[in-house]
Amino acid sequence: MRITVNRAIAAPLAVLAMAVAAIPANAQDNSTEARLRKAETEIRALQRKVFPGSDGKYFEPEVTAAQPASTGAARPSTTAVTDILARLDALESQLARLTSQTEENTNAIAQLGTRLGALEVTSGAAATAATPKPLAPEANLSAMTGGASRPAPIPASATTGTSASTPPAAKPAGPTAQRLAAVQAIAKPQTDDPGKDEYDYGFRLWDAGFFPEAQQQLSLYVEKYPRHAQISYGRNLLGRAYLDGGKPAEAAPWFLKNYQADKQGARAPDSLLFLAEAMIVQKDTKRACIALAEFSETYPAVATGRLKSQYNADRAKVKCN
Repeated sequence: MRITVNRAIAAPLAVLAMAVAAIPANAQDNSTEARLRKAETEIRALQRKVFPGSDGKYFEPEVTAAQPASTGAARPSTTAVTDILARLDALESQLARLTSQTEENTNAIAQLGTRLGALEVTSGAAATAATPKPLAPEANLSAMTGGASRPAPIPASATTGTSASTPPAAKPAGPTAQRLAAVQAIAKPQTDDPGKDEYDYGFRLWDAGFFPEAQQQLSLYVEKYPRHAQISYGRNLLGRAYLDGGKPAEAAPWFLKNYQADKQGARAPDSLLFLAEAMIVQKDTKRACIALAEFSETYPAVATGRLKSQYNADRAKVKCN
């Protein structure tokens, strides 16, 4: 049988054979045996390296070449992909910083807007505190109170004839000595009925044309004697004191209250007509027509009797559907 030897191992085998032949016989001791075993192991390893396979006939080498000692940490190679990733990381970090700064600025602006809104609300409330609340725009007479349970009491400035909306800084002129003397000349009744005395004194002031003084006196009466026998007269006359004094907005709530508090009161029909007149003065045709319609429906006998002329005069002032 002819054996074929791979050329890749032929030369190393020949060199090994020559080395073995050159060794003296007396030198072949245990050391030589160890060297031979090492050589054989290296040859088998070389054979397995030259003829690799996965069928179990060949195996990985038992010895491996010594790796050169590393002189330092290896530097990672830089590629186009790593450059792009590094740039993306930098951009994301910058974007995160900008986003954080934008959120801080937005929050600061929102807080500033809240503070400005609170200042506007506060200043607006102070500016409108003295302004009479207008009547509600609903299409029925009972809603014309604007939600108020009773009209606001007359301010102290009413005795001087000044408007309730006068700024605090503007000091109103006091009543003249002549007016004070004229008011003091009107005597207040002194009877066994103090409630009637208060009402009669308010009536005398109104009848004399001292409307601010009458407003104050009649306000005192309706506050102090809400169940007095003449309370319907008192509320109605208080509304007339405002209306005749050029304050229809302040008069309207009193007329409406007097009508709603007691529709069978002695002056409830009168208050309903005067309410229509207060609306006519304010050019509120819609509410004036509502009041007139309520009057004719609730008090048909009075509309054709005691208050017929006043009712017809008020109807002639407006055009109702």
